[in-house]
Amino acid sequence: MTLPTGKKVYFASDNHLGAPTMEQSLPREKKFVAWLDKIKEDAGVIFLMGDLFDFWFEYKTVVPKGFTRTLGKLAELSDVGIPIYYFVGNHDLWMNGYFEEELNIPVFHEPQQFRINNTSFFIGHGDGLGPGDKGFKRMKKVFTNPFSKWLFRWLHPDLGVKLGQYLSVKNKLISGDEDIKFLGEENEWLVQYAKRKLEDLHYDYFIFGHRHLPLEIDLNEKSKYINLGDWIIHYTYAVFDGNTLNLKKNKIE
Repeated sequence: MTLPTGKKVYFASDNHLGAPTMEQSLPREKKFVAWLDKIKEDAGVIFLMGDLFDFWFEYKTVVPKGFTRTLGKLAELSDVGIPIYYFVGNHDLWMNGYFEEELNIPVFHEPQQFRINNTSFFIGHGDGLGPGDKGFKRMKKVFTNPFSKWLFRWLHPDLGVKLGQYLSVKNKLISGDEDIKFLGEENEWLVQYAKRKLEDLHYDYFIFGHRHLPLEIDLNEKSKYINLGDWIIHYTYAVFDGNTLNLKKNKIE
């Protein structure tokens, strides 16, 4: 992938729209939409790195109510030709075609490799990767099991969405917010995961979300690990100008 002159690549993650309530997340949603509106001037590509919603489940003919501003802005950007790539997180892993069909946004359920302007990226949400986190890994196997999804789909949407929203906020294994502090490089499991990947193949940047903690860590002289933080406390994002990548803080009110 080659960026057109003057264009940039933007990365954002972990908005958790709808949490803890729709009303309380609305100001955060408006900030995010304003940011999307601003970056459309020079965005060559936008990567949304998961947990845009605090809960998302696609029935065959129903999706969760709300998020109109966000979905409308994404549709607008997609319609004017800005490529957008979406990586599911642990809160919105039950995506099943809506973004592709309605917004023309590809959705990835596993980490992916990208090469942009001869710079190599390894990109994913980050949940369930690396050592540890065994409780969540077991839970994710249940959530992604086709039979589990089939059973959940039989719940009426009014009940299913309400239950999903409750569990997303209350269950620490799902929310993943029990350790939103720097654990030390040797204990950051995504750092360890990235270092193991480097044993097989070089990447210039590893970019993840999930940790809700803005981080920039040199893995070696040529590779860097970036965690995007969130749009709950930090309002951080990353931008690649074709040569270098920087972690920045949104200042739009």
